[in-house]
Amino acid sequence: MPETSFIPAADTARAYRDALGCFATGVTVVTTLSQDRPLAITVNSFTSVSIEPPLLLWCPDRSSLRHDTFVAAERFAIHVLAEDQLEQAQHFARDGEGFTQDNWHKSAAGTPALHGYIARFECQKFEAHPAGDHTIILGQVTKVTTRPGKGLIFKRGQFGGFLEQP
Repeated sequence: MPETSFIPAADTARAYRDALGCFATGVTVVTTLSQDRPLAITVNSFTSVSIEPPLLLWCPDRSSLRHDTFVAAERFAIHVLAEDQLEQAQHFARDGEGFTQDNWHKSAAGTPALHGYIARFECQKFEAHPAGDHTIILGQVTKVTTRPGKGLIFKRGQFGGFLEQP
């Protein structure tokens, strides 16, 4: 297969997105309370920033109807999804609501806690910075909860699992 090079621009936006899609990411759902109701968004723009202090970041799209609520939120939780949570990932990518009595509870910190995740990071907003068509939200981690399991992965527009090597 031939190598392709290009300069990222409006006319190469699809090729740029495809190139970024070569990097596999985990799938997370970020939750917060909005007017005492739970709100969620599926994101794969999540990474660790610092161990001391414990900082994470994620980046909501500025065109999202949920963007402003998450940027204004003082507390939020990031859930790393298990590989059997594809339906939940797809749901919260389309719709930030749709919580049921069976799939969440309010955590001690006051954020919506989903069920079934493999890692959950309770965060206090540290900073937010506009960055192109997204906003970088930094959160200081106040509590971590983990459980066994394999994570849901996203690569080249598809969801999948992790193939363990012998």
